[in-house]
Amino acid sequence: MDLLKQVFSLGLGAAVATKEQIEKTVDSLVKKGEVNKEESKELINQWVEKGEQAKQDLDDVIKTKVNQALTSLNLVTKDEFNELERRIRLLESKEE
Repeated sequence: MDLLKQVFSLGLGAAVATKEQIEKTVDSLVKKGEVNKEESKELINQWVEKGEQAKQDLDDVIKTKVNQALTSLNLVTKDEFNELERRIRLLESKEE
């Protein structure tokens, strides 16, 4: 299992690894005799699952950081913009 820890110590690499890449890596390990055939399917599933989780975690962090950056810019929201647009139309219609 040290091998598994080494692979996932790369962190982001796990998030971007495709199932095909993972299968190639595991097949290579099977050929070298480091992993037996029965373990290989479980190993592939574990790596894919961890990769998907790492990707989701990364997505969550990015969304949070983007939202924080947008909030700090003090930009109007879409709802605020729409409300102002509605009020302008209302005022313009009163002038006519």
